[in-house]
Amino acid sequence: MRLKGKRIAILVEDFYQDLEVWYPLLRLREEGARVVVIGPQKRGYKGKYGYPIDADAGEDAANATEFDAVVIPGGWAPDRLRLSKKLVEFVRQMDRAGKIVASICHGGWMLASAGIVKGRKVTSYIAIKDDLINAGARFVDKEVVRDGNLVTSRKPDDLPTFMREIIKTLSGQKV
Repeated sequence: MRLKGKRIAILVEDFYQDLEVWYPLLRLREEGARVVVIGPQKRGYKGKYGYPIDADAGEDAANATEFDAVVIPGGWAPDRLRLSKKLVEFVRQMDRAGKIVASICHGGWMLASAGIVKGRKVTSYIAIKDDLINAGARFVDKEVVRDGNLVTSRKPDDLPTFMREIIKTLSGQKV
């Protein structure tokens, strides 16, 4: 229970990458964290492969003072999530507060929209590499990249490494 007392938001929208939501959600709960699934609205969402999830809360619950970390999964959901000014601002505020902002796959779109990648080392799914570079990021093709409070990863195959880094960082273990 290394994360007991930690509160973590996972952002969802339709067409989320199923494993990139459920794997982190279950691993973080397993470690004792309180995980809150947040969508633009408090309603049900369907994954890219049809797996459903109910958001615990809508975008109004996205308050950086109440969370220790945010996880932004990929799939096509980030393209929809970044249309929510409140969720983009939430990611920006989490970063400014030095809290963990973790993104995998196409989740990098939210990082670019929040304006938090300039001069920072990141990775993502290769298809959005140019988007991140154009937003000022230094792109690296690795399983997981940590730059301060920013943890990024490429694809579902990288989930074990991605989650180990998030858990290690949140539990205060030496990096």
